[in-house]
Amino acid sequence: MCASTRRSGDATRQRLLRAALELFTTNGFRSTTTPEIARRAGVAEGTIYRHFSGKEHLLNEVYRAAHRWASGLVTETELPQPPKERLHRIGRRLIEGAERDPAAARMLLLTRDERHLDERSRDAAREFRGGLQQVVASGKSDGLVRAGPADLWAAVWLALVAFAVERVAAGEWTAEQPQTAQLLEAAWDAIKQTGASGNARDSDGDGRDPAGAGPGV
Repeated sequence: MCASTRRSGDATRQRLLRAALELFTTNGFRSTTTPEIARRAGVAEGTIYRHFSGKEHLLNEVYRAAHRWASGLVTETELPQPPKERLHRIGRRLIEGAERDPAAARMLLLTRDERHLDERSRDAAREFRGGLQQVVASGKSDGLVRAGPADLWAAVWLALVAFAVERVAAGEWTAEQPQTAQLLEAAWDAIKQTGASGNARDSDGDGRDPAGAGPGV
């Protein structure tokens, strides 16, 4: 296969993925038909089957892509940043992503069509949620996150951030509106240990806030 043919095939594949992503996150997986996907991508319906086995294959591809993006956001926030700051940055990136690409952000939060997901897609979702849980667990070990399973508090935090992601994806909020910052603060407040500021230690390493210092960000 020559390079130009390969590039053309790759471009067609990407158009099909994009069409499927937008239709699945607006009309729903069950309501979307392969003729609709082909029409939006500007190809014949039969072209879909040169690249994908069917609708479920397309769903799994776009689902995994959304979770790879989200897992990358978690990886970007490396230690030694405090857990509160790491979660805040992850939340900000998710909200900003919802403004840039509402369909991808909605796919990340997809729950109603989980029965159609294959094991690779489930692994991608576990990787993202596992990364969040590790951030929360580090907060627990520093005494910043309340007692209880890390997966519980990671789910609570994500549910609140998802509310803002959906509002931004719907065009009801913008990423820079005060509500988004307030919600990120509320998401931290929902999981933090009572009295915890967000900083595990002061500069002396004795666990107390330095004189005059405010809460960690």
